[in-house]
Amino acid sequence: MLTSLTIRDIVLIEKAALEFGAGLNVLTGETGAGKTILLDALGLAAGGRSGTRASVRPGMAQGGATAIFEVPKAHPVRTLLADSGFEADGELVLRRTISADGRTRAFINDQPVSVALAREVGAALLEVHGQADDRGLFDTATHRILLDTYGGHFTLTSALAAAYEALSSTRARCDEIKRAAATAAGELEHLTYAVRELSQLAPQPGEEAQLASDRALLMNAGRIADDISGAADLIGGEHGAETALAQALRRLTRLLPEGREAARAAEAALEAASAHAQEAQRELASLLAKLEADPAKLEKVEDRLFALRDAARKYGVPPDRLAMLQTEFEAKLAAIDSDGSKLAAAEQEVAQARADFLAVGRKLSAARTATAKKLESAVTRELVPLKLGNAHFRVALTALAEDEAGANGLERIGFEVATVEGAPFGPLAKIASGGELARFALALKVALAQASPSAVLVFDEVDRGVGGAVADAVGERLQRLAQTAQVLLVTHSPQVAARAARHFRITRKGDAVAVHCLDDGERAEEIARMLSGAAVTGEARAAARRLISEADGASQPALKKRARA
Repeated sequence: MLTSLTIRDIVLIEKAALEFGAGLNVLTGETGAGKTILLDALGLAAGGRSGTRASVRPGMAQGGATAIFEVPKAHPVRTLLADSGFEADGELVLRRTISADGRTRAFINDQPVSVALAREVGAALLEVHGQADDRGLFDTATHRILLDTYGGHFTLTSALAAAYEALSSTRARCDEIKRAAATAAGELEHLTYAVRELSQLAPQPGEEAQLASDRALLMNAGRIADDISGAADLIGGEHGAETALAQALRRLTRLLPEGREAARAAEAALEAASAHAQEAQRELASLLAKLEADPAKLEKVEDRLFALRDAARKYGVPPDRLAMLQTEFEAKLAAIDSDGSKLAAAEQEVAQARADFLAVGRKLSAARTATAKKLESAVTRELVPLKLGNAHFRVALTALAEDEAGANGLERIGFEVATVEGAPFGPLAKIASGGELARFALALKVALAQASPSAVLVFDEVDRGVGGAVADAVGERLQRLAQTAQVLLVTHSPQVAARAARHFRITRKGDAVAVHCLDDGERAEEIARMLSGAAVTGEARAAARRLISEADGASQPALKKRARA
């Protein structure tokens, strides 16, 4: 609820302070008195665009407007503010300043904010319907939400959002598998050839180093063989180490017992040395045999070594990694083979998720179609008393292509109107004239009273161009609407003003605009003025009291009903 509006140095208003109440708040005054300036200032505080309609009072450097709201704990604006880092407890103060050069600053609870955030918060708190300012009902983005709230489609809309999320996630997984499969398919020929080539080569870890050593050995086989042969002669020749060791052992064995006992350690060492000499002789003989056994072995070793090194260069890895690379390529080929089954399973999941989404979407579409008929009938009932009997209202449900459907459903939803019999339907804001626009808004608001968001409703001259029974019908509907929402209204109709819970009179003297909240006596006098013009007669005063009495009587049943509830 809007509790107060304070204005300073805006257009013709030096200073004004309005304290609003629940229900219907009415602003009246002579044409040109400045009533619309008050609404412009309220729009400015709530983040509206600044301009000539809400400019600084001549001669002043800066003007401003402050609107204070009492916001229920469950109001969506609290979540919006919390998401923006604001503490949202208690009352909400929206303030906007504007300098003479047109620059503005916005504040929420005295903290500076962007004008965009102020506008978003203001739109959640305030809904304006007038000659040039139409938001809320005329914003097609809200029509789907209003229709679903009106029809109580909460279970279906939640199920649809969940089904669409499931469909989106399964599609994303399927697309990832497809991308991986496409990449792998591009590598298939290369991988197949590489695995075949490496399998034939059969590289072994450490093989390249061993082959390099063997090659170096074989390339110097002649010189190495001479040296090895010489070493073998020194160990096993006629005067070699083996002969000398054997002679030394024989001498030790001929020692007297006490001498042999003393030389036992030396004897053991000689026996070990003899054994090592024999082992060395065998190794040297084996090496000589290796060097002399196959004269073509060098060529074989070189062919194998060069084949390994060529493959390593080709695949860009060290020779010792060839065996591991072969294993990796084999794993990739196996993965490509399994991707086909993975893709088939993923596509099956997508098909099932799509079927689930479409099933829920069609249920919601059917519910929306039924609700649309119900809403059309409810709005139509309100149009005739508002002098819009030739107008027709419809809820357009435009089916979307499947690739355009999403979490919001299978159709686009818009409120449309045809103001003349046989005329084509079109968007509300484009088809209806200024006065019709406000009355359409009233009819819609009455029909959607329980479905509309928790916003303060502002109507600027909703009764423009009508009088008598039509004006009374407008007033009755505004009074009814004010039982569930706070309503601010600029009006020239005494039938409408008589239904006010709080009545403000706007007067202008020269270039100054003044605002006064009327008591019961002043209220009757103002309505009498509206009935008779400049000269207020006794008959006008009597008629004013009668209008107020009838309006108060009409409000009592509803008030009692609300009290019982």
